[in-house]
Amino acid sequence: MFEQYQADPGSVSETWRDFFADYRPPGRPAPVATPATPPSTTAPVGTAPPAPTAPPSTAPSTSSTAGPVDEPGDPIRGVGARIVSNMEASLEVPTATSFREVPAKLLEINRSVINGYLGRTRGGKVSFTHIIGYALVRAIADHVPVMNNHFVEGSDGTPRLVRREHVGLGLAVDMEKSDGSRSLVVPVIKDADTMDFAGFSAVYDELIRKAKTNKLTVDDFQGATITLTNPGTIGTERSVPRLMPGQGTIVGAGALGFPAAYAGADPRTLAELGMSKVLTLSSTYDHRIIQGAESGLFLKKVEELLLGEDGFYDDLFRSMGVPYEAVRWRQDAVGDEGRETAQVVKQMQVSTLINMY
Repeated sequence: MFEQYQADPGSVSETWRDFFADYRPPGRPAPVATPATPPSTTAPVGTAPPAPTAPPSTAPSTSSTAGPVDEPGDPIRGVGARIVSNMEASLEVPTATSFREVPAKLLEINRSVINGYLGRTRGGKVSFTHIIGYALVRAIADHVPVMNNHFVEGSDGTPRLVRREHVGLGLAVDMEKSDGSRSLVVPVIKDADTMDFAGFSAVYDELIRKAKTNKLTVDDFQGATITLTNPGTIGTERSVPRLMPGQGTIVGAGALGFPAAYAGADPRTLAELGMSKVLTLSSTYDHRIIQGAESGLFLKKVEELLLGEDGFYDDLFRSMGVPYEAVRWRQDAVGDEGRETAQVVKQMQVSTLINMY
């Protein structure tokens, strides 16, 4: 039966097929296992034999060796490349930021008086940034010098505090190019603490002129210990600018205007309420060497100067040759008689003053 199974496995029952599948007659060695016979490659009648398989290519695969494909874009060069470098370097500086809202009524009026006099005499004008920048310099030089310090790391890796003798005020100037793109340059008023307001304004104007005519030199960018940026000129209310290594503080000046809740108020109502425009200042500082309380005291002192303390506006008027007394900050008071009666009394006093002159 085994011979019958070998000749034709289908001629025996399934039970016998299972038995003979691993049956070895006595005296015969077990056959050596051989790989399964591959299917016949003989093509059926009427079909062409398959084409021979091409040998695998030995050329390196471009998909595995090619580098990453750059996205389309324009290379950044010149000032733009320098900005990229500075912004990346600024990420290494641990910073914190303080904010303070400052009443701007006195700043606005005294600037108007100065510009009115200059317009009637020798010409020229001062901007809000002139006055704010000078207030920063005086606050640091006379009251909070810690804001002028900066951090360095020694050659042995130890942290060090550097105290600067003079204030170098960097002015962040927004530049619009002919193609509509914008760039930023930061020229420096060196030794600003040694100048009076007239000298400070003259250097300020010269740096702005050179920036607008693309005539700034390398020396104009050196020596900054603190920077002032004024995004308020385009309506930004407040900002947290980046602090560059080598400086201790950067101050942002926001837009000067009435609080947003009163943006649509009638001017007469604002005058009746004694509503003042406000200016938001931010102080972003190196938290390794400057503490939050020191930054807060710095902004407090700037506010006090802009409100006329320490004879701030008197010094400005004297320096610019304005032969008037600076307007003083005083809290508006309404007597017991009520607002309407107080307005009548005030109008009578104004008329009396006019008649005297």
